Amino acid sequence: MTGYDFRSPRLYVDASLKEGAEVALDSGQANYLCNVLRLREGDGVLLFNGRDGEWNSTLSGAGKHARLKVGTRARVQTVAPDLHFLFAPLKHARLDYMVQKAVETGVSRLQPVITRHTQVARVNLARMRANAIEAAQQCGILALPEIGEPFDFVKMLRTREPERLLVFCDEDAEIAGPVAALEKAGTSPTRAGSPLAVLIGPEGGFAEEERAALLKQPNVVRVSLGPRILRADTAAVAALALVQAVLGDWSEAARE
Repeated sequence: MTGYDFRSPRLYVDASLKEGAEVALDSGQANYLCNVLRLREGDGVLLFNGRDGEWNSTLSGAGKHARLKVGTRARVQTVAPDLHFLFAPLKHARLDYMVQKAVETGVSRLQPVITRHTQVARVNLARMRANAIEAAQQCGILALPEIGEPFDFVKMLRTREPERLLVFCDEDAEIAGPVAALEKAGTSPTRAGSPLAVLIGPEGGFAEEERAALLKQPNVVRVSLGPRILRADTAAVAALALVQAVLGDWSEAARE
């Protein structure tokens, strides 16, 4: 993202964006721009909606009457890499952190999966979306991930796409080095850009029958994340970084 403007405030809006349009702000957005950031009339704000790219805009009005006047387009819309992140839900702040970091690393779908040892049965999807938006706003991301309704482990296996490589983290993986495991799974440079999925289990790990079921699936590779036991949110960041570096758009950027 060479030359990108990281200093201007950035805001996600649901409205369609085009030059000359005016965007109304809700109370939270107006408070953020006018009271938290202390912007004044005429100050610039970058806008995106996940569909139309990123646009320059200027603030008009103040308080509950604040609006944004859309100017020229700053960046065309990009598409997130086809990388799904499947995870056993965590509690509150740790789930917030995991969602934010998954968005920052470039996932295109967030999918909660209820496993045998999952400790959280209910997931606040609205909170997940708010965290996804916050991460996208702060990191210059244009494409918001899809957020799936939670489903159980059995449904995950039943509905998965066999052509999508599924990487799951397992301390009992046969190959100790995760990079070597990914490369051995047929992940040559020609595979870059193909559909990918990363699965992170709960704090208690996968049940034996779940691990066995995963290993019977086609197009699956398990990786170890080293000699230490990682918390689930830490494991998520490590696994997504590895997959992106070896197979995803991080590896594509290195080849360009």
